[in-house]
Amino acid sequence: MYWTLELASKLEDAPWPATKEELIDFCIRSGAPQEVVENLMEIEDEGEIYERIEDLWPDYPTKEDFFFNEDEY
Repeated sequence: MYWTLELASKLEDAPWPATKEELIDFCIRSGAPQEVVENLMEIEDEGEIYERIEDLWPDYPTKEDFFFNEDEY
């Protein structure tokens, strides 16, 4: 399983919180790339409900990661 920003961005409009099956269904209906569906299928299903993308990809960069604060430099 691998995530890229492009692949993970396909889940930004997902119906959070959601189960694995709901996320897969959303990706299929929204026309997300097959890699996103495959990544979701590889998750071990323990009946978890995922609150946000960070639950799937803990290192998902946020907008703050790309914010440049000129006052700091």
